[in-house]
Amino acid sequence: MSYKFDAIIIGAGSVGVPSALALARDGIKTLVIDNTPSAGQGQNKKAIGGIRATHTAPAKIHLCLDSIKIFSTWEEKYGDDIEWFQGGYTFIAYNEEHEQFMQDNLVIQKKAGLEIDWVDKERIQDLVPGIVARDLRGGTLSSKDGNASPLKSIYAFYRQSVVEGAEYRFKEKVTSIITESGFAKGVKTDKGVYEADTVINIAGAGAKAVGKMVGIDLPVYPDSHESGISEPVKKFIDPLVVDLRPGTGTNNFYFYQNQEGKFILCLTPEPIIPGTNEMETSAFLPQVAERIVQLIPRTKHLKMRRTWRGLYPMSPDGSPIVGKIKELEGYINAVGMCGQGYMLGPGLGELISRLVQDKLTEKDERTLKEMSMYRDFGKVEKLR
Repeated sequence: MSYKFDAIIIGAGSVGVPSALALARDGIKTLVIDNTPSAGQGQNKKAIGGIRATHTAPAKIHLCLDSIKIFSTWEEKYGDDIEWFQGGYTFIAYNEEHEQFMQDNLVIQKKAGLEIDWVDKERIQDLVPGIVARDLRGGTLSSKDGNASPLKSIYAFYRQSVVEGAEYRFKEKVTSIITESGFAKGVKTDKGVYEADTVINIAGAGAKAVGKMVGIDLPVYPDSHESGISEPVKKFIDPLVVDLRPGTGTNNFYFYQNQEGKFILCLTPEPIIPGTNEMETSAFLPQVAERIVQLIPRTKHLKMRRTWRGLYPMSPDGSPIVGKIKELEGYINAVGMCGQGYMLGPGLGELISRLVQDKLTEKDERTLKEMSMYRDFGKVEKLR
């Protein structure tokens, strides 16, 4: 027995669920298939919750600005508390190289519509009380960025998508994509057959395997990152803080203090850790503890509650791969989120709905060109 839909999404995560919401709201009969027990059980629950439009790729800036509009108005519109907090993002500079890098980026960022400015050392010290002042030169501040709860968000999006008519099949694995004369016609799973004229690959770390089902080799390769969360202390920092300096086994370091007062700490390992192993390492906690205490000595008594490890499905240039393909009509990619699926998801979901309906704006066309599978991957996104 087969079931007929207008669109099938493979993946019920940070991008798949908001996409289902946008499609269903626009009257498109949508099915989402995921092999986990419920929405957000892949990498969404590993996200730290940061939501920034502070990028250097215009497409990502535009999509995240759209996401911020959705996150920031969600509770007012639907009544769900997703713990949205508009504390901003600040990238701090302790050397001339990073200062110049940030100043250069401001030109691109402001042109793309991002509200961001360079602020002096004193302003950074106000934003991050107790930060080490020696050699601090200032930093950028994008005050409209923020954070929210990944789990509360995904379930709010999921519930609303169901209200709008989206259907879900959990604990079900897609085994093949049905094609006929160059057109996508649906999917087969380990439990059934589902027909649709549009099939959307939003499979996160599993995107490459889904691409192979239609004969394309997606350049998406997961690597892993770890995060940790502390016990709560009195809140004294609002923005998410990014320190681009390398350290012992780290390429950079970033953190924020959530509304409960808990510090959420993360870093980019150096060298990267490729593969899909999600077991925590013994190296992470000493590394991240050293970074936070060196930057803000008053945090030396923080007690860490737990650590976890998640996957970043990376593209070669640090930007997602989104859009239709030449080889098969009716198949769409929304893959390679590079660890930023949570912040991109709502805005990208809106774009995917317009793409399916052939209602693209000029800005959409530019975004899709920038994120095309056929682009030159040699130009790396600077703030990936």
